[in-house]
Amino acid sequence: MVETQIAARDITSGQVIAAMAKVPRHRFVPEDLRGFAYFDSPLPIGEDQTISQPYIVALMTQSLEPERGDRILEIGTGSGYQAAVLAEIVDSVFTIEIVPELAERSAALLDTLGYRNVIVRCGDGYDGWPDKAPFDGIIVTAAAPSVPAPLVEQLSEGGRIVIPVGDSFQELEVYVKREKGLELLSTLPVRFVPMTGKVRGSSGR
Repeated sequence: MVETQIAARDITSGQVIAAMAKVPRHRFVPEDLRGFAYFDSPLPIGEDQTISQPYIVALMTQSLEPERGDRILEIGTGSGYQAAVLAEIVDSVFTIEIVPELAERSAALLDTLGYRNVIVRCGDGYDGWPDKAPFDGIIVTAAAPSVPAPLVEQLSEGGRIVIPVGDSFQELEVYVKREKGLELLSTLPVRFVPMTGKVRGSSGR
């Protein structure tokens, strides 16, 4: 998977490639789909949610530019796979999942796999995690109409936020926080499940 789908494309970060090689993706998908775990495609994980294709996970991680010592906020734990990849690189990952069943399942799996630097919380990710802010980076794994203002507020200056934005047509947008607000660095057409909960318009970007 890493050789043909990740390193062979535009993923050049050694840290990301090493993390993708180490995390056992098959543990994060339903047992009946484990034969497809290392294909470059999203897979259903129940509760109308999916695990993203490996390339997108690698791309989002690389776009965040995570470093050892960073504190990262993830919105949309899902299977827990993205959190595990990040946990291989950074100091701590705080991840929020709105679906109780997924939050419980992912927390248990991450604990079983030994990821002690990941904290899972069940709740609405729109408001972020103020008690744990500021964050060096924020990654959102569900599409929102715009960048939620609370997430911008909780991002450290110089930090990045990677988020799919849009409804029917979505763009994976990468921003860096400057003194005067967010600066858009790149966009890429993508397809994600929509963010649920307290989703509303934002003046964040």
